[in-house]
Amino acid sequence: MDRQSVFASRVYNDPFAENEDSNSAIRALLEAFILDFRLDNVYIYRDQLRDHALLKTYFCDVNIGDLIKFNEEIAHKLVTEPAEIIPLFELALQRCTHRIVFPHDPNVKIPPHQLLLHSNAEDISIRNLDSLTISRLVRVPGIVIGASVMSSKATEVHIECRTCKHAQDLHVSGGFSGVTLPRTCGRARVPNDPTEKCPMDPYFVVHEKSKFVDQQIIKLQEAPDQVPVGELPRHVLISADRYLTNRVVPGSRCTVMGIFSIYQSKGSKNTSGAVAIRTPYLRAVGIQTDIDSTAKGQAVFSEEEEQEFLELSRRPDLYNVMTDCIAPSIYGNRDIKKAILCLLMGGSKKILPDGMKLRGDINVLMLGDPGTAKSQLLKFVQQAAPIAIYTSGKGSSAAGLTASVQRDQSTREFYLEGGAMVLADGGVVCIDEFDKMRDEDRVAIHEAMEQQTISIAKAGITTILNARTSVLAAANPIFGRYDDMKTPGENIDFQTTILSRFDMIFIVKDEHERGKDERIAKHVMGIHMGGRGMQDERAVESEIPVEKMRRYISYCKSRCAPRLSDAAAEKLSSHFVAIRKQVHASELEANARSSIPITVRQLEAIVRITESLAKLSLSPVATEEHVDEAIRLFLCSTMDAVNKGSNQGSRELNEEVARVESELKRRLAIGWSTSLASLRREMVENKGYSEAALNRALMMMQRRDTIMFRNQGAMVYRNGA
Repeated sequence: MDRQSVFASRVYNDPFAENEDSNSAIRALLEAFILDFRLDNVYIYRDQLRDHALLKTYFCDVNIGDLIKFNEEIAHKLVTEPAEIIPLFELALQRCTHRIVFPHDPNVKIPPHQLLLHSNAEDISIRNLDSLTISRLVRVPGIVIGASVMSSKATEVHIECRTCKHAQDLHVSGGFSGVTLPRTCGRARVPNDPTEKCPMDPYFVVHEKSKFVDQQIIKLQEAPDQVPVGELPRHVLISADRYLTNRVVPGSRCTVMGIFSIYQSKGSKNTSGAVAIRTPYLRAVGIQTDIDSTAKGQAVFSEEEEQEFLELSRRPDLYNVMTDCIAPSIYGNRDIKKAILCLLMGGSKKILPDGMKLRGDINVLMLGDPGTAKSQLLKFVQQAAPIAIYTSGKGSSAAGLTASVQRDQSTREFYLEGGAMVLADGGVVCIDEFDKMRDEDRVAIHEAMEQQTISIAKAGITTILNARTSVLAAANPIFGRYDDMKTPGENIDFQTTILSRFDMIFIVKDEHERGKDERIAKHVMGIHMGGRGMQDERAVESEIPVEKMRRYISYCKSRCAPRLSDAAAEKLSSHFVAIRKQVHASELEANARSSIPITVRQLEAIVRITESLAKLSLSPVATEEHVDEAIRLFLCSTMDAVNKGSNQGSRELNEEVARVESELKRRLAIGWSTSLASLRREMVENKGYSEAALNRALMMMQRRDTIMFRNQGAMVYRNGA
């Protein structure tokens, strides 16, 4: 320009201009991206291609964010027109591999490559996929509810004419769309050829010379926590091929990157009026699964967040603060809240050298009177747990809780769909109205609660699904309310097989006590008036918000798996022996087996509770202090429920009490009174009943307001039926 001569340059240089070289220009740009893109002097895609080529896996996982940094226009074109750009990208990958691995040998044939994409772009939920997103690149999160068996899809079909053996190859487009064979023979006809014309429809497919790739159809459903209230969860079919097959199983949560496409389903082909109606599906170009099943929430934590959590774990009052943050609007029930905190944390899962697995999840049963906020606690846990599913006993079937076998509409083959226990893998299942479930449905979750698997043998399908979940169940006693005059066995309508699988069983009673009733009334009024209740004469405010608590629980579960110290283990084992001895003595005294069994499972339960308490403070070793608190929790839950029946006496005593009661009713007419001494003389000395049976019968009749004591308990007055 300085030399005063004519200077010429291209003013408009558009690599995407519509000319025959535009595709090769795009491909050259993509090749430059693969070979030249680097992060801190590391050529990530160049190295990735080399590593994969050495393993003979020909694919490359590309982050769209890197492509945006390299060239924004081409990244935009990839998102808006993926069907045109992705084949060019795959061709560019193939050429780059050739350049990297065989730079001096141009004749080596490299197999076709597959492009896998992932990005940090915003998710689109399944119900927001509309006509505007068709044939664009979308990122859809969800939970896999079904995966078909692998099938082979033709990419190139070799066809041959029956008559003249003329052969040609037909290219098959991706997705669900098929290929149509030509109606007439395509042989080039020579003028004055004596051979006659081939008939109509002459071609047949030669499978041996065709080319195939693996294909799998996945059914992706919205995650249960993203479905609006009152709506059915939506699902979408996903076509995954080549290296994307066999990546996920039913129950795994994943984010699928794919091209939103449409196909004509077999059902709508012949129906009149539905000619232009197409069924949507996703052509997968990338599947990201949550690798770590224990911390499925969000497994990525920033450094600031980790620092904050470490400071939180060092707080000496963390246990009490976290307990206060569980359902702060519910008054009291501190031990139940502590048990729920242990359930959210969970113990340490162990895999023994011989392959046996010991579960780390804690199961809790709340059994008690109506109106004691059991369901509200369950609802809170559904919000606070990283993964949680809430279900009600009457509305849950065995198949809905475990897994069901469905038949595919198009292929007519069976496939598995996971139920609530499978979908909540790595989380919590909250089952309300546990006592209203049918027995055959309740039996279905026995295996899931202890072995943490669900085995299916239906319609020729025999398989085992993972169900690593904690169960939090709420139930009412047989009579609606807990009857103190009856043993736990008569109050609890569950078999011992399911009761032994619960680590903690709480009996929640609605006791009538004036001081407590006044405090609860004040608390409830405070909540209704100003949104905050009065607990211990002060306003309740949760110090840690639910969202932060959920993240902290995820962090603890992913970073910490405590083990018992020697002193703690010794203390635990000696304590378990003492508990067994005590239960055995009370069983001998009552001449009946305890309805709530104390088995080795209960020893493991205390171990799990100890580990969860250590995990709360991110401690790698569970100490004796943790054991003390775990034993206290166990004593005030399960052991309290066992001991509730110890003073109820044997069956013989109860039968005798019933006879004494009917005798007393016959002896005392309504409105009459008699002295206690003469009644005792008559019943014990003359009729031979035991004094314990008489005292018990009088106590029960007084509780039912059938009799009243007068004159400081000397006179017995019959006042009711």
